[in-house]
Amino acid sequence: MTRDVVVFDMDGVLVDVRESYRETICRTVGHFTGRAITRDLVQEYKNRGGWNNDWALSHRIAADLGADVPYEAVVEHFQHLFLGANGEGLIGREQWIPTAGLLDSLAARFELAIFTGRPNLEAALTLRRFAVESRFRPVICHEDVAAGKPAPDGLLKIAALRPGAKLWYVGDTLDDARSARAAGAPFIGVAAADVYGRDALVGSFRRDGATAVIENVNEIGNVL
Repeated sequence: MTRDVVVFDMDGVLVDVRESYRETICRTVGHFTGRAITRDLVQEYKNRGGWNNDWALSHRIAADLGADVPYEAVVEHFQHLFLGANGEGLIGREQWIPTAGLLDSLAARFELAIFTGRPNLEAALTLRRFAVESRFRPVICHEDVAAGKPAPDGLLKIAALRPGAKLWYVGDTLDDARSARAAGAPFIGVAAADVYGRDALVGSFRRDGATAVIENVNEIGNVL
């Protein structure tokens, strides 16, 4: 019997990235503009949709603050901060969100997969660090799709690998919700209690057809 597949976004769903990706955006923008920005500002952009790519978002915020910087320079500085030497950059600050036993409980009922905007290297580093790399098949990343979220390419690729299976997508941004809708997959939104603009974000999730909204991935058993 074909089992349903629960597909997870990584950042903000499986991994707390406030001290990694979000901090890297803030530092990158500060480097090129000389101005400090808050993580709430980053979240404000995320809540609008269209900013799944953190390199592009860093470049956009810098431009909005008046800095005319080549995109390639933004990417280079971002990666220097995020990965550092030998993976000792801000990526090392990440925390794993699922509590012990959650993946085991889900795996008893579902296949588990990941569709993330991360590059393959960064996804692999984090999954390996938390010893969960083998729990998700497949892991679809930035390089694996022709178009990133909100396009549905990653979900459609997973669906093609699991013919006949129903996919659920769990994400924390409007781009995730729109990707799920475009793929015809039920969407479960994650909106932390303290996330900036939460009410508006939840409203956006609902308008884009979310079947449920939870505060933390550890609540997923309540809706599946």
